[in-house]
Amino acid sequence: IIAQNFIEANFQNYIQADFFAEDQHCEYNDNVKHMDVQNIPYTDNTFDLILCNHVLEHVPNDQKALQEIYRVLKKDGLAILQVPISKTESKTLENLNVTSEQERERLFGQKDHVRLYGQDYIYRLETAGFKVQSLNLFPKYPKFGLNPEEKLFICTK
Repeated sequence: IIAQNFIEANFQNYIQADFFAEDQHCEYNDNVKHMDVQNIPYTDNTFDLILCNHVLEHVPNDQKALQEIYRVLKKDGLAILQVPISKTESKTLENLNVTSEQERERLFGQKDHVRLYGQDYIYRLETAGFKVQSLNLFPKYPKFGLNPEEKLFICTK
């Protein structure tokens, strides 16, 4: 729905991207580019806005991905970087040696996740260089389909 709104708003340089993993069975339109967030093929300071919604928990090297997002974000740009976050874990749980789908689901909440972010998520974003503001917009906009339990993490350089 967000993508359709951007297209209808006639954004000049709107780019949709996904990784297209081999075992992924999604149908994409021709506007979606194959891209690895750990190696973004754009020059420094390219984007005014980056939406990265529930991606980083799938990425082997999330710090590399965050560095890439930081690199391609313009100085006055915004990055909204959403991930599922544990309410009970203070530190992010990750172990790339866990490859069993059953064990990943048990540890990280989903069979294709490689980590479960803890309450240290903002610190991880700040480590990549971002200034971070977290907001829960659900109370103000309950009809927009936002998860009432999930904050938005709005990042700037």
